[in-house]
Formats: sequence, C-alpha cells, structure tokens
Amino acid sequence: MIKTFAAVVLTVALGACASMGGAPMAAKFGGGMLVNSAGMTLYTFDRDPAGSGKSVCNGPCAKNWPPLHAAESDKASGDWSVIMRDDGSRQTAYKGKPLYLWVKDQKPGDKTGDGFKNVWHVVTKQS
Repeated sequence: MIKTFAAVVLTVALGACASMGGAPMAAKFGGGMLVNSAGMTLYTFDRDPAGSGKSVCNGPCAKNWPPLHAAESDKASGDWSVIMRDDGSRQTAYKGKPLYLWVKDQKPGDKTGDGFKNVWHVVTKQS
C-alpha cells in the first residue's frame, strides 16, 4: 500500500515538473524531432504565418494533416503556444507555428511528409 501511494505521488510530481515551462504533454523531442505522445512525427506548414495565431490548413487539408490538438489546460509557455482553429478547436504551436501530423505516417519515426510539396517540414530543435 505504501509503495503504491509513493508511486502515485511520484507520478503526479513528475507530471507537474514535465509541464512546467517545457513541452505540453502532447509533444516532446525524440530522435532529434518533435513527436506527439504516441511518438508520431510532427510537422509545420510554410503557409502558416509564424506568430499569427492562425492555421490556414482547414477542411480537406486538415483531413490529411490533422492538427495536434491542445487540451483545455494547455497554456502558452516559452516556445509553446495554443491557437484557436477556424472550427473553434485548440491547436498546439511551437515557436509560433501550428503543429500537424501526416496521415500517411504509419508508425513512430515515420517522416514521409517531410518536404511534401516543399511546404511541409519535420520540426527539429533547430526549427
């Protein structure tokens, strides 16, 4: 019982530390690139003006490039921000650029959308 309680306390404490000033729980750097909680590669779109607080990838575009949704509790911190999409949902942004997944990536580590039509790019720490 004490070990279980200690494990719960440790989990809560680590979760609180991870959310302080770092990446939102839905995104992290892994293998030199930004990935979601399932390890799937995240992308930015050149047509999204950095810092505009808007995504221009809506409708059919968003079906192929699903936005990385932000939780209600996600707040702006450092390089991380949250934008409101045209449909009223919230999307995570990194350095002012909204983040997306690519439907053709099948497993963690895939980055088949990198360079797609010269406007979609994997997010790296140097991005």
